[in-house]
Amino acid sequence: MSARPKLSLVIPAFNEVATIQRTLRAIREYLEPRGVSYELIVAADGTDGTREAAAGLAGELPVKVMGEPQRRGKGRGVREGVLASAGETVGFLDADYKVAIEEVEKVLPWFDQGYDIVIGSRGATGSDVRVGQPWYRRVGSKGFAMVMRPLVGLYGINDTQCGFKFFRAEVARDLFLRQRIDGYMFDVEVLSLAIRSGYKVKEVGVAWQDDGDTRLKLVSGNWKNLKDLFRIRFGARRAA
Repeated sequence: MSARPKLSLVIPAFNEVATIQRTLRAIREYLEPRGVSYELIVAADGTDGTREAAAGLAGELPVKVMGEPQRRGKGRGVREGVLASAGETVGFLDADYKVAIEEVEKVLPWFDQGYDIVIGSRGATGSDVRVGQPWYRRVGSKGFAMVMRPLVGLYGINDTQCGFKFFRAEVARDLFLRQRIDGYMFDVEVLSLAIRSGYKVKEVGVAWQDDGDTRLKLVSGNWKNLKDLFRIRFGARRAA
């Protein structure tokens, strides 16, 4: 029986065939010289060949691949990946590598300080936004925060949407067994569940850069996000 890995990394990927192998190899090149045992779980919906490209590295990397041809949502992909993980610490980062694996150095020490969840942030002390989003995305993010915080109650967190979050394994399993949002608002749902459950959350500043790509449709995507925020809010009310 193989030993339990120290770190499980879930990488949600939709139409990332051009980047997925580079991202997976970059993770290996950072972790292996440091003696960190790890597993990679690529959750890739779509038909562009991302799953096949990731699976092609199975001979050189500890990688598992899951997903379906139809797009089912980032939240669902992360949920399935987390629930399939075996590591002592479970995290997820985006396939487009907006936050590099090197930033995990800022994350992992906080678990030794008693935190259950440590999240990367573009708004916390020490953050470094090297390539910013277009102005209309920044305005949209501020508008989103103005609606989200009073609706869901996450006032103490500067950046809910940075795709670089880590959990103690047992905490990850508890939260993602209860998490239901399949779209982009799954981050908000997980953090809301965590706060209501009494878990200790630490937000740390990380280096982040925009890649100029987005999978969010400004009108239909934001309307769906708003509906999901109400689902989170009223779900919280029923659970209270």
